[in-house]
Amino acid sequence: MIIARAKRNQNIVEYLLYMFQVEDTIRACKFDMKIIEERVISQFRLSEGLAEEVRNWYANLIVSMHEEKITETGHLSELLSLIDTLNALHQKLLRETTDEKYREQYMFARPNILEFQKKLGSDTRNEIYTCLLALYALLLLRLQKKTVTQETREAMQTFSNLLGLLGAWFMKAEGR
Repeated sequence: MIIARAKRNQNIVEYLLYMFQVEDTIRACKFDMKIIEERVISQFRLSEGLAEEVRNWYANLIVSMHEEKITETGHLSELLSLIDTLNALHQKLLRETTDEKYREQYMFARPNILEFQKKLGSDTRNEIYTCLLALYALLLLRLQKKTVTQETREAMQTFSNLLGLLGAWFMKAEGR
């Protein structure tokens, strides 16, 4: 919750990737608050009041994930809505902006987006979701210490660059 709050205020893309990781952590802990307490919350060494707030945050996420039937896979509707908002901004920037840097970055990323969408099959909500899923997959590969090809690293960098620019536009739109 503490990290999520900070990331939400500073970098929307990092926030979304962090929340994907939180969802997977909850799944890995089998939605068991005792396990989450032992493996996650206790690592922060928080005051009792703040620890209780974090416990409640995880408990609410667990409830939401059950209610939204995403216990095996998928993402919270709140996150998907935020991704849709980012995608709408992305589409607007491509249509209306005079920011050539954004359009240029998109043109670098587009072939990689299309290629990754082919690999995903039906799980291609929109281009921004595709970029986020790709970067999250890269994060998981790195955590597992798996080899990532140069070609994949280069493709992921195009996603990262595009999302970095989009995130900056998003924060500007929010007045941050």
